[in-house]
Amino acid sequence: MDLLRFTTAGSVDDGKSTLIGRLLYDSKSIFEDQMEAVEESSRRRGDENVNLALLTDGLKAEREQGITIDVAYRYFATPKRKFIIADTPGHIQYTRNMVTGASTANLAIILVDARKGVIEQTKRHSFIANLLRIQHVVVAVNKMDLVDYSQEVYDKIVSDYQEFASRLDNIVDITPIPISALNGDNVVDKSEAMPWFQGSSLLYHLENVYVGGEENHVDARFPVQWVIRPQSDEWHDFRGFAGRVAGGVFKPGDEVTALPSGFRSTIKEIHTAEGSLDEAFAPQSVTITLNDEIDISRGDMIVKANNPPEVGQDLEAMICWFSNKPMGHRAKLILRQTTREMQAVVKEVKYHVDINTLHKVEGIDGFAMNDIGRITLRTASPVIHDRYRRNRHTGSFILIDPGTNETVAAGMIV
Repeated sequence: MDLLRFTTAGSVDDGKSTLIGRLLYDSKSIFEDQMEAVEESSRRRGDENVNLALLTDGLKAEREQGITIDVAYRYFATPKRKFIIADTPGHIQYTRNMVTGASTANLAIILVDARKGVIEQTKRHSFIANLLRIQHVVVAVNKMDLVDYSQEVYDKIVSDYQEFASRLDNIVDITPIPISALNGDNVVDKSEAMPWFQGSSLLYHLENVYVGGEENHVDARFPVQWVIRPQSDEWHDFRGFAGRVAGGVFKPGDEVTALPSGFRSTIKEIHTAEGSLDEAFAPQSVTITLNDEIDISRGDMIVKANNPPEVGQDLEAMICWFSNKPMGHRAKLILRQTTREMQAVVKEVKYHVDINTLHKVEGIDGFAMNDIGRITLRTASPVIHDRYRRNRHTGSFILIDPGTNETVAAGMIV
């Protein structure tokens, strides 16, 4: 059974947490004691109905204010597919949380309040989904019950969204669905209140959308996470390199190169906890042994010589700034990419992006929290990388404040 990771995004009170609660409830993915706890919490709060948003909003501050603050991950499955949901906040000041939750997603559900239409946060979250190369977007027009299930209102919102999305370069699949998360219309079951809508329900779409072609199976990339060298009589001469395949396909007998050293060898075996494999591909976690004794350690990358990655110390990237402390001119940071870590300095801030207009704002020295823009970096040692457009795993990185060890930015190499 395959796995679909998806994220929800939208403005405050668009119903993201309620939608996920409805998905879990109607798909019979909630235990009785969980439901009883939500019912009891709803009674104590004085809610008229059972507040399904409480299934995902677990922080005390979230429950008090009725908003989502942190990213909440939920897991459920149907007979067709397994799912991991990232419920992300809607407030502008939590843009960084939306970037975090969406960074591993295959699909994004952008919620739009049927009464408000396409607003600034709709555009902001769509731009972030586009930036993170999420190719499948569901535009869930929520609260249709509050506009009398009007097809005219729905069509206007879909038209406005598609006009904005036409200026984005990555989203290839936009699926609009009119829903009412509170009443369950078109969430798991088709709505009888909207006979004019001929499309599928949200859950049916999530079960059947095809996302299998998004991993890069061409460029062979294997960042080494750990060197396994057991001190035992049974495995006396074993020396394996463990990690997760970030791209391409590896097979025993393949000629490979270890970077940054450049030494070559051939693959002897590919091991897993279940036994040896005939081939390994993204995103499998495996241990590779080689026929030659090569000095390889954590942070190195095993690749095939026919399509090597780029290796360099000057990077140009789009970043989202996470920290409350602004990024100063020529800031010195730590860059962590795949399993490699090194010092880096910000050489230049190229521009910020005005998310409402998608215009580039130039002449700015630094970044404030939640700003998104383009920078150039100079690293202390070479970075083994691909462009983010080609490989999300080897083209992404985080920046860390060396003084506080705080993650201050997420970046995508362009």
